[in-house]
Amino acid sequence: MIIDGEKYKYRMNQQDFHCALDVTMHFIGGKWKAIVLWYLRNGKLRFSELKERIPDITDKMLSLQLKALEEDGVIKRTVYPQVPPKVEYEYTEEGKSLIPVVKTIADWGRVKAEKEGRLVKMEE
Repeated sequence: MIIDGEKYKYRMNQQDFHCALDVTMHFIGGKWKAIVLWYLRNGKLRFSELKERIPDITDKMLSLQLKALEEDGVIKRTVYPQVPPKVEYEYTEEGKSLIPVVKTIADWGRVKAEKEGRLVKMEE
């Protein structure tokens, strides 16, 4: 990015980012991260509950996305000591600051979809 005629970049965790949007998209970009964050916006969910809400994602991909979001400090994973194991995912305090961003992106998509497409019921 250029500020007052000088070139700058953000450097975080040994990684360079071209601008603030590049930083944001690192944390929520890709096909699945924002969708996972969308469903976690109302509170804790278990892996199976996320999988039910995102049927097109594979177990492996969901696991990878959750791990990446956890490593980035956006969500936290809580394991309860019981049999069978119970694991829940939820936003961290820092991650909660992304909720308005995710909602704004979803609102834009809803308007675009309603303008150019239509809502159809999924077959069981």
